[in-house]
Amino acid sequence: MTQSDITITELGKVGAEDAQYVTSLIRTIPGFPKAGVLFRDFIPVLADARGFSIMMKALELALPVPADSFDYVAGLEARGFLIGPPLAAQLGKGFLSVRKAGKLPPETIGESYSLEYGEARVEIEKDAIKPGDRVLIVDDLMATGGTAKAAADLINKAGGKVVGFSFVMELIGLTGRSDLGDIPISSLVTMPA
Repeated sequence: MTQSDITITELGKVGAEDAQYVTSLIRTIPGFPKAGVLFRDFIPVLADARGFSIMMKALELALPVPADSFDYVAGLEARGFLIGPPLAAQLGKGFLSVRKAGKLPPETIGESYSLEYGEARVEIEKDAIKPGDRVLIVDDLMATGGTAKAAADLINKAGGKVVGFSFVMELIGLTGRSDLGDIPISSLVTMPA
């Protein structure tokens, strides 16, 4: 399948040639995980040294808020763990892992959210965030925004403040962006759901 349905948005900040290079690495897999779904896979970008470097630079250039306005980068399990730590390191920030339920030792706090087929829960260690800590949430893909919203609610419950969301890819035609409210959002590329 061609990548003609991928629109370069914030990824363009690295220049047209580099942006095209990164989008050429994004795989589209029809019918996964079920018929009618186009799975967008950015893992080949990570496997390519040039592509990975460009993508990380683009995430830094496309921050939805200035770097001095947050203390931590929080990555959502699992693919947010692939981009969150290197972004945090680039920016001189700490990294927080927002895990799926049951993956952390006790004491955790959590937030449940709805999926189209049931419920899920995300958790952080109880003392991971201190009151007033400012957090940028990162993940590979924004679709419905359910996991990102649950993570934001969890961080707020812990006394922190979510100042922005940063995504590699965004599916358009879904309610993800509007469901995240008025918190600034950046995405490197968009594509139809």
